[in-house]
Amino acid sequence: MLSSHAAADAGRLRQAEALPAVRPQLMIGGSWRDASDRGTFPVENPATGEVLSWVADATPQDAIEALDAASGVQASWALKDPRDRAEILRRGYERLVTQTDRFAQVISMEMGKSVHEARGEVAYAAEFLRWFSEEAVRVHGRYQRAPAGPLRHLISKKPVGPCLLITPWNFPLAMITRKVGPAVAAGCAMVLKPAELTPLTAALFVSLMEEAGLPPGVLNLVSTTRAQDVVGALLADRRLRKVSFTGSTRVGRTILAGAAANVLRTSMELGGNAPFIVFEDADLDAAVEGAVQAKLRNMGQACTAANRFLVHRAVAASFVDRLRDRFAALSAAGGASDGEIMGPLISATARTNVHRMVEDAVDRGAALVLGGGIPAGPGHFYPPTILLDVRPGSRVLSEEIFGPVAPIQQFSDDREAIDLAMDSELGLAAYAYTRDLDRTLRLQDELQTGMLGINTGLISDPAAPFGGVKQSGLGREGGAEGIEEYLTTQYVGVRQAAPSPSDPP
Repeated sequence: MLSSHAAADAGRLRQAEALPAVRPQLMIGGSWRDASDRGTFPVENPATGEVLSWVADATPQDAIEALDAASGVQASWALKDPRDRAEILRRGYERLVTQTDRFAQVISMEMGKSVHEARGEVAYAAEFLRWFSEEAVRVHGRYQRAPAGPLRHLISKKPVGPCLLITPWNFPLAMITRKVGPAVAAGCAMVLKPAELTPLTAALFVSLMEEAGLPPGVLNLVSTTRAQDVVGALLADRRLRKVSFTGSTRVGRTILAGAAANVLRTSMELGGNAPFIVFEDADLDAAVEGAVQAKLRNMGQACTAANRFLVHRAVAASFVDRLRDRFAALSAAGGASDGEIMGPLISATARTNVHRMVEDAVDRGAALVLGGGIPAGPGHFYPPTILLDVRPGSRVLSEEIFGPVAPIQQFSDDREAIDLAMDSELGLAAYAYTRDLDRTLRLQDELQTGMLGINTGLISDPAAPFGGVKQSGLGREGGAEGIEEYLTTQYVGVRQAAPSPSDPP
């Protein structure tokens, strides 16, 4: 049951008074500046609706000037010693760790997650800088003799070139470092376009990398409400060589179409519809804790969030009872304290969409076990909600919920569970709780997802490749694979002259 928001509101007001200084401007070529038409837009606190700051609203002209800056330094930046790039990332990591509270406060205020959870994001984000500082010096090529003939093969890796990085609002820091880290390590200059709902975190991070020694022009920032025009102008420019996007599949398709004209390298981390499967042999206490983690992390606003719960009939009643008790124990406190709390959804529109999904499921015959109502008071809060026996065709089964709603279906055997799990055009992540090794290996073979968590509700790790299959995206971020997305392969064939008869043996 939701608690009063009075304490949360007071906490938010105290936070607003202490909002860390953030430059609400564009960063282009090493200089902070206003938009060319002097336009600005408001950034709001989703827990209260108050305006936190007015931020420069970039135009297409500003975006092209940012690409001018990135293109102007690309050649020299690509030749920078890998160790130098690694040290910049390492300094960025160390500075970010020491400024955890500062970043967590900004994240909490403009995105809505609790300060406690925001600190977790900062720690996660910092690890991408540390990981890719270590990968920067491990970009390998090879030398080989041609199988036949006098050629020698020299194969090397080179930075792909200027990149456009488009990041979402739900993890406003981690999704930036997951892209900036490998781009810096590979030697690519960048134009960063953060989500318009959370540009303050991005500006704070760009300042930090400037302090860490990143040369002017390597990382340029264009915050904007004119995303379609700004991104379109950049995609149409032949100097841009790569676009990396995290967001919805719908928008991803549009960006892919725009990238086709100039045959850009693309990395697409798109939507998810993760099944969470609880088999009859599962440790139910562990499964419930995993469900809380996979469903309620970031208020369910994550592409890896458990979207559909598939529970074996033999344990369904017990699982639902335990999950209801666990969900009911959580309260909405809007980031005012550091405990295990639920913050608001990102906007009124997002909350309305989630609520309509719940209503649709109930109208089709699902049982409302918990939650399901919009609370009174300020902010975009929504309670942890459980739906049982959700019918096929319900929106909560086919669409990405992006909210704290757990729709539950029951199954009778492994085949039915796998078929239900794969009833989606998306394939980012899946979760399963079982003690059966053979079943685990079968799931690995049959589940068409880029990632699979076994007996865990948290699978994201900077040292592991993150990404999906089908319409969940292209490419991988993180892990040893992450830097490859920012590198291109060059082959040089060197003909070795035949030895002269007069040459000594």
